[in-house]
Amino acid sequence: MNKNKTKQNNLYFSDVFESDAEFIPIVAEGDEKSVNELEVPDTLPILPLRNTVLFPGVIIPISLGRAKSLQLIKDVQRNKGYFGAVAQRDVKVDDPQKEDLYEVGTMAKVIKILEMPDDSTSVIIQGKKRFRLDEIVTDEPYHMAKVTGLEDIEPTDKTKGEFEAVVSSIKDLSLRVIKASSHIPPEASFAIKNIENDGFLINFVGSNSEMSVEEKQKVLELEGLLDRGMALLEHLAREVQMQELKNDIQSKVKQDIDQQQREYLLQQQIKTIQDELGSSPIEQEVRVLKERAEKKKWGKEVKELFEKELDKLQRLNPAAGEYSVQYNYLQTLLDIPWNEYTKDNYDLKRAERFLNRDHYGLDKVKERILEHLAVLKLKGELKSPIICLYGPPGVGKTSLGKSVADAVGRKYVRMSLGGVHDEAEIRGHRKTYIGAMPGRIIQNIKKAGSANPVFILDEIDKISSSFHGDPASALLEVLDPEQNEHFHDNFLEVDFDLSNVMFIATANTIGNIAQPLLDRMELIDVSGYILEEKVEIARRHLLPHQMENHGIEKGKLSINKNVLGYIVESYTRESGVRELNKVLAKLCRKVALKIAKEEEVKKNLVIKDVAEYLGTPRFSKDKWQDNSTAGVVTGLAWTAVGGEILFVESSISKGKGKLTLTGNLGDVMKESAVLALEYLRANAEMLGLKTETFDDWNVHVHVPEGAIPKDGPSAGVTMVTSLASIFTQRKVRARLAMTGEITLRGKVLPVGGIKEKILAAKRAGISDIILSQENKKDIDDIKDMYLDGLTFHFVKEISEVLEFALLDEKVSKPIDI
Repeated sequence: MNKNKTKQNNLYFSDVFESDAEFIPIVAEGDEKSVNELEVPDTLPILPLRNTVLFPGVIIPISLGRAKSLQLIKDVQRNKGYFGAVAQRDVKVDDPQKEDLYEVGTMAKVIKILEMPDDSTSVIIQGKKRFRLDEIVTDEPYHMAKVTGLEDIEPTDKTKGEFEAVVSSIKDLSLRVIKASSHIPPEASFAIKNIENDGFLINFVGSNSEMSVEEKQKVLELEGLLDRGMALLEHLAREVQMQELKNDIQSKVKQDIDQQQREYLLQQQIKTIQDELGSSPIEQEVRVLKERAEKKKWGKEVKELFEKELDKLQRLNPAAGEYSVQYNYLQTLLDIPWNEYTKDNYDLKRAERFLNRDHYGLDKVKERILEHLAVLKLKGELKSPIICLYGPPGVGKTSLGKSVADAVGRKYVRMSLGGVHDEAEIRGHRKTYIGAMPGRIIQNIKKAGSANPVFILDEIDKISSSFHGDPASALLEVLDPEQNEHFHDNFLEVDFDLSNVMFIATANTIGNIAQPLLDRMELIDVSGYILEEKVEIARRHLLPHQMENHGIEKGKLSINKNVLGYIVESYTRESGVRELNKVLAKLCRKVALKIAKEEEVKKNLVIKDVAEYLGTPRFSKDKWQDNSTAGVVTGLAWTAVGGEILFVESSISKGKGKLTLTGNLGDVMKESAVLALEYLRANAEMLGLKTETFDDWNVHVHVPEGAIPKDGPSAGVTMVTSLASIFTQRKVRARLAMTGEITLRGKVLPVGGIKEKILAAKRAGISDIILSQENKKDIDDIKDMYLDGLTFHFVKEISEVLEFALLDEKVSKPIDI
């Protein structure tokens, strides 16, 4: 039972908010006859009640929070009329309609309106007679509804004795509840004893009982006073039993104990309550774990381990710290998808369509995926390959993994290895450690929900080692198709089969990857894109995506291939398309701003419009320079963002054979210059020079853009050609570029990054390229579209290089050597 948060003294509410302290009765004065003779009008204004139910004869205070409710109460008080109080089904509804209200309410009148100190308004209302809500006829200024009055069915002569016994029992149980409760004032018993009207007593006790709104409403809706009393009696009996049970439990465990024992006491109280209820949370947890275990598809070994660990859990004290560790371990075992696989889609045409839809180019990767699916389709099973995609940033290595997952119908997870330096990140910690958890491999498998996802190991070349261990070594087991069938995670303490996972690693360079790790992966070079490919990628993927992201409707902006090509060449310098994507995003932002300002936007952009949106071009195109100057030779270089051309410049001056090197060169590149000079000195006669000539002239070799570090052996042939040109004063063949390492014996050795270098040569307008004979195999792997307009000259000796590169014609103003 409760007190409705107001003081109860004798049979009155004390109106403590007024200075004259007026007293208001807690139940209606009069008898049942006066209430029954009261007629309910056909229509009544309806006041929705939150969290309370008004019973006939009972007086309760309520707070008014809605403007409609306040207007209703003021109108009713002014007219000295009646209104209908109906409980809401959902207290969160601010403007309840008929379906939000219960069907039975109580006609009431206003006793007093109280203006509270916090500017809120409370009102004391008195219930009169029950009615049924038939129809709401209007909502303004408040609800007006058609209603039907309901009569309380009095006890018959046969049931009068039973009714008197019920009323007496209600009084007795109410007094016992008041006595047993610690929060109900003893004065409440005085009110119960002094209510002589049986109907009012039932309504008063029902109104003040600790029942929910739904339970109170059910009592109110009962037409017979005997039925209403029986329902109330049943609730009071339960309440008395609960109070006595609480007191009994408290008496069982009551002790004079310190803080630690007090916590134990609380646990014992909970346990006693649970024993009385017939179950405990611990038993429920174990039962849930067993039910989940029955549905798992795990093998015999894992099943036996789970059952063993579950038995151990049941023997542990729930208050012990080890209990939560053990429970977490069992939950992890259940969450992992043991032998749960998604079904691969072997429709090769569909897979090829998916791969081509999301990525332009990357033919080798797509071909390898389709080969794998083809074998799976024919054989039915195959250990998944470990593919490593390596290439410059922004070429689509990571996003390709998502496309592969879509193509084969597998789940997709990604794990970034950049900066990982702890072996436990891969293998996990032993479960006995505080905060232990599985390694990130198992965590991602759990996240995928299947044991055969497409698993992207991003930035595998960025792994670092520390005193915590070497993560690269831990990955050896993960990425070995012959070993990962029995991958051991320290937390699980049982092997997990990773052989069905399709691992795809990505890297920018393979030079930083440990050799044992490289041996376990199938390397696929994802090289940069040529201009035509970038234009297609921008047209098909990047521009539509950015237009959608920036709210530009389809058809509002169009950029043709020529303009896209200009943007690629003038505002980006990269192998991939990441920077191009940012540039297109900037352009779309500018267009979106114009559209938002309702300014005119040109639909089809031309080249001269690009500067308005993107500003002055950032890059000028590297172009081959003329061959009018001796000693200037075009070389080809590989960088992290793709291939570039570089110029090696040589000059000579009278001196004693001193060699000077500038241009921020690395040690290997400096050695190439020394090798080139020594080769020419040893083979001076081949060029028609005297050996003494090299002792009479100082040589200066410079590679422009001195702020950029340069290193590597591939500029060897360029340097020897530059030196030969300056000493012979012969012109270098026009539109010629070269790359290759040289030896002291005059051999030309192969170098890497051939495709990127070829792309750079095409951009610069080169027509002839000199390469080592051993690089011919690299050319054979490159598509014809990349080679269009280029002529390759494969050499084995430096002499062949000089014979082709140097023309017989001398420069216009030769130095007399």
